[in-house]
Amino acid sequence: MASIVNYGCRMPPFEITPEEQAELDKALCDALHPLASALRSRATGLPEDRIWEADPAEVTLSVLAAWKVVDAEVRRLTAIAARTAGSYGASYEQMGAVWGITRQGARKKWPEAVSRPATTAARTSSALDLCGGTAELTQEPKSGDWRWAGTGADGTHRSGDSGRSYSTKEEAAAHAGAFLKEHALG
Repeated sequence: MASIVNYGCRMPPFEITPEEQAELDKALCDALHPLASALRSRATGLPEDRIWEADPAEVTLSVLAAWKVVDAEVRRLTAIAARTAGSYGASYEQMGAVWGITRQGARKKWPEAVSRPATTAARTSSALDLCGGTAELTQEPKSGDWRWAGTGADGTHRSGDSGRSYSTKEEAAAHAGAFLKEHALG
């Protein structure tokens, strides 16, 4: 899968130039005008050619109402785009990077965007030997989440971080590894 790379450009890859911003503002306002006119006409009963002759506060509230409709539609289309990206193999980490949020934030924002691998009735597990201790990483069959339990070289035993689960095996292994390093001998 191709990744998005910024090759030393002065501007982050998803920021737009002032010229692009001006063009976008104009296009959005042009698209908003008919919607605001229709909403204002329905609210007042006035013909669309007279709706802008009203009290300025009422007119601008009609524009604000139209932006609310647009905002809801943008959120709906954004969720569709996230699900589509996930269906093509994009990860929550990649989506978060594009959106300017963490992987966890992307997972919370679009919880159904990335499908988890089909789980089987059997539990998946693997062992981690590090710093003289061992940890077992297990994947829950229904949720697909990962947990760990380990015994450090000093004999300290722990079952994960207060029962916390992790979305990837690598994340669970990192936490288990930190535990094993903390409880190494010498």
